[in-house]
Amino acid sequence: MQDTQFDLTGQTAFVTGGLGLIGRAVCKALSGAGAKAIALEPSPATKEFESMPVVEFDAAHGDDLDQRLSGLESDHGAATVWVNCAYPKTTDWGQSRPDDLDPEDWTRNVDLQLNSQCLISTAVAKRMASGAGGSIITVGSIYGTVGADFAVYDGTDMMLPPAYAAIKGGIHNYTRYLASYFGSKGVRVNAVCPGGIADGQPDRFVQNYNARVPMARMADADEIGGPVVFLASPAASYVTGTTLMVDGGWTAI
Repeated sequence: MQDTQFDLTGQTAFVTGGLGLIGRAVCKALSGAGAKAIALEPSPATKEFESMPVVEFDAAHGDDLDQRLSGLESDHGAATVWVNCAYPKTTDWGQSRPDDLDPEDWTRNVDLQLNSQCLISTAVAKRMASGAGGSIITVGSIYGTVGADFAVYDGTDMMLPPAYAAIKGGIHNYTRYLASYFGSKGVRVNAVCPGGIADGQPDRFVQNYNARVPMARMADADEIGGPVVFLASPAASYVTGTTLMVDGGWTAI
């Protein structure tokens, strides 16, 4: 007898930032599990990614959400899975530090990354609750749960922006809030929380990071797709409000 716990056949999954580092991996994983995956991008240069449709949708703001979500539903069907992978940011992202914090930069990035995701998640949850229910998956971070280890940036010009901690911490707790509010309405809301993902970082950073994390390596983006499939699937039917760490053991020590 075939095990269908992780089967997403018949599910319609929208992925914001679907052509990004994590988004591509998530789209492929959802499609591989049988879902109809649709990649959402603000200005797509292509209409298709590995046989999956790519659709214009700007996740950096919460304006006209009802109209935009209605358009997606009309064209592709109601969302039963929604994954927030979009990572909009200002051009100077990663350059500020707590001792030279620019309030305008802080406010703009919180608006782009936190406010927009919370508004979109809420609007999607309302639609799911009035329909057949569904699963919403947000993307948090190890640094939404624990403080930053700045030693991993030694010898590099990299820096974790101060706003990042507030943004990811906010995403984690708003995920719990929505899970609590919509739990009785057939909507599950969870966060997948990666550690560092290999993306061409400087060798020194990779060495520092690998020396700190128990599994002694950074994640591959494809390793985020499986946990998302789990949270979207019947296997996680009694899982809501969780922040699933996919971090090689970073938060275990």
